[in-house]
Amino acid sequence: MTIKAHQKLLLTGAAGGLGQALRERLKANCEVLRLSDRLAFGVAAAQEEIMLADLADAQAVSVMVQGVQAIVHLGGVSVEGPFGPILQANILGLYNLYEAARLHGVKRIVFASSNHVTGFYHQCDTIDATAPARPDSLYGVSKAFGEDLSRFYFDRYGIETACVRIGSSFPEPRDRRMLATYLSFDDLHRLITACLTTPVLGHSIIFGMSDNAVTWWDNRCAKHIGYVPQDSSDVFRDAVYARTSAPDLSDPVAQFQGGGFVVAGPFGA
Repeated sequence: MTIKAHQKLLLTGAAGGLGQALRERLKANCEVLRLSDRLAFGVAAAQEEIMLADLADAQAVSVMVQGVQAIVHLGGVSVEGPFGPILQANILGLYNLYEAARLHGVKRIVFASSNHVTGFYHQCDTIDATAPARPDSLYGVSKAFGEDLSRFYFDRYGIETACVRIGSSFPEPRDRRMLATYLSFDDLHRLITACLTTPVLGHSIIFGMSDNAVTWWDNRCAKHIGYVPQDSSDVFRDAVYARTSAPDLSDPVAQFQGGGFVVAGPFGA
């Protein structure tokens, strides 16, 4: 049974792939789920509010945050691309979100960071949250910034944050890399639930992955969160191998944990 630890919960990026996957699931965590995205995406259902906001608009973000007790922040640019949109959504937008949280007394945020914060570690490496950031892209740089910004707001203002370095969250793994990075939608919800309900969250970094036999990430630094994954990429392994070729180990995409992000771009502004 999921504890409704907060009366009103804000989900940003509600129109995105993961936002859609979590929309129904997160209603178990609150009395009212406030949904937000930049553009209109439909009407509110039972137990929902919809409040549109561009993350780069500080005033709109302040209105969006007012009255909630916790935030699940999925909003922003989620892929590599030109720096301009990444700057506006992932850097300025995140600052606006934390400033709004400070002003309105929100004390707990689940921040969708990314495995691309550490994408330039090799696939033969196993790392934990103490490993220095090695972003593989401008997108990864923006998420590393977000982790640092959230740390500042915890140290200065006491806003607890779980920086969830999401791996690959899809209905099933799409390729051999995702056998290591796979995170099921149900496990993503379990992870967010753990972050929202653990008694003391602090500022924590946790790798968002299911219980995969092959993994590059060690969550030993986040035992206090209480996340126990129940799904695994292992059930998809035979099918993935059957439809994919063996990796070319001279290719950076196969060498580094970030996969295709390590070679994406360059992009103009």
